Amino acid sequence: MTTKASTTSKNGKASATIKNEVKKKLTQGAIGLQVQELPIGRIIPDPMQPRKTFNKEALKQLSESIEEHGVLQPITVRKSGKDYIVVMGERRYRASKLAKKKTIPSIVREYDNNDILEIQIIENLQRQDVEPTEEAEAVAFLSERYSPTEISKRLGRTENFVRQRLKLAGLIEGFKVFVRNGEMTISLGVGVALFEPEEQQMMLKTMGEDFNANQINQMIKNQTYDLENAPFDLVDEKLITKVGACITCPFNAINQGNLFGNGKMMCTKSACYETKKSKSFLNLIEKSKKENVLLIPEIRKYWADDENNQLIISQLEKNGLKVYLLDDVEIIEEPIKPTMEAIQTEYQHYDYSKDELKAELKEAIQDYKEELKTYNSAKENGFVNGIVFHPKTYVHKVIFVKIVEDSKAENSTYSEPLANRKMAECSPEEQIVKIKEREIRKKHIENNKQFEEVVQMIRETDYIEKKKALSVDEMVAFSLTVFENNVDYVGRQKHFSKLLGNTSKKTDVETVENFKKNFKKETFYKLIRYILTKQVHFGESNHVNNLTNISFYNAMQWYYKTKIANIEKEYAEERNKREARLKERIGNLEKKIQELND
Repeated sequence: MTTKASTTSKNGKASATIKNEVKKKLTQGAIGLQVQELPIGRIIPDPMQPRKTFNKEALKQLSESIEEHGVLQPITVRKSGKDYIVVMGERRYRASKLAKKKTIPSIVREYDNNDILEIQIIENLQRQDVEPTEEAEAVAFLSERYSPTEISKRLGRTENFVRQRLKLAGLIEGFKVFVRNGEMTISLGVGVALFEPEEQQMMLKTMGEDFNANQINQMIKNQTYDLENAPFDLVDEKLITKVGACITCPFNAINQGNLFGNGKMMCTKSACYETKKSKSFLNLIEKSKKENVLLIPEIRKYWADDENNQLIISQLEKNGLKVYLLDDVEIIEEPIKPTMEAIQTEYQHYDYSKDELKAELKEAIQDYKEELKTYNSAKENGFVNGIVFHPKTYVHKVIFVKIVEDSKAENSTYSEPLANRKMAECSPEEQIVKIKEREIRKKHIENNKQFEEVVQMIRETDYIEKKKALSVDEMVAFSLTVFENNVDYVGRQKHFSKLLGNTSKKTDVETVENFKKNFKKETFYKLIRYILTKQVHFGESNHVNNLTNISFYNAMQWYYKTKIANIEKEYAEERNKREARLKERIGNLEKKIQELND
């Protein structure tokens, strides 16, 4: 058995071997050349040197070492008139000047101009502290001569590293600034670089002046699509002829070295994806008409008035198809045979023994056999071929379908849902349903508006800066939400910068020690209160029907009971007036119903 230590040792040796080979290539021809002590005054840095940044603190430390021990490794220079230009070792040269050395050990060599730049680039890329965007630009230069595989061998780095830096080179300057100053991670930068420069520029403008990682992540998510869930065939080259197949498309992230999407096939060309998606839906409609197959949207009656669903229903009708919703039909899908792997996944959170898992599998197989029997006899029982599809993604599957008896009535089609009909066109019973449904929607909107107002009020107070011990309600709220949230870069700079100090000048161990030294329980309270104010949700998830929000709402009562009560009072008064009017209106309708029944 190979131990972790021995594995690490082998990897270390392999890495060292690669670096030695690269170093050998760089110094090829230097054997036999003498080391000379050249006057520092006659040596100048190369103005074309690709390395642009030098850490001042590190240079100071190196200069102190040179003062004590001298320059242990000679620099490499080339002749230029009466002077010499640094090819390799500019950092040692700069540190020697700081140490006020008069001479520096040097090897003088002759180079072709193109070789000089390549050697400097490779030498810089082998360092551990290269700024990522400089790395990207350097790797992009090498890519004009070599393949990613060849570059990875020359640098002693993985091919994935090379591909990542190549992609990062496509980041527009506006985003590169955020990578350089540490606000933007390399992986996020690569995610943005997957988009065309014009799209990157739009993302930058949308974000505004301050960097916001969460907003950028959301924009990336909104403009990328998981191709594994696409409603069309990824190898189809004719769906849109000019575009070709997704499987070979350069905008498929998997064709860019798995730099994005965790190894999944992700589309980064949203316009193309949406076009293919729409075309696939039209093809699905044509298939339904041509093969006389019932096309069923996954829509229930109570969601038929949704705007997107209405567009789907309208499109089906325009193409001459009879619209049946899920309430109108019975559906039989082909059952999937259960496996032990599937059972283990299903019961992974249960402490089941092997025998218990086997028993679950045995029961699942029995159910499968019954379902398969029903599926195989579907046509004998009046079912016909059909296709069911999702109204937003258009993802579809083949099924057996049978229209239920009640749907044969003339009023059973839902091309004009109840919500779309005017009150005057509805019966008293239908009017009551419409009134109650509207009231439910109004309450959701109102609850969210009220909650948002409370949250905004709290964010404008000194709540985060309070030094009181946490209440039980605050700790409950934190416990319910801590796993759902992260403190972003802006939050760290605004509220916790003093806690960490300047991390660029410290090792990880020193940073942790500094954190421990400056840590106070008030800081812990501040951290939790910051997270509590950031984790709330708006929209349908308001404080009435969401655990995260209601726990936050309850916790804030301890601090702002009066202010919250005043906001609640305003909303309650308006709600009570509206509900009184609705009660009177529903009462009149119920009287009409009673009169009709009499």
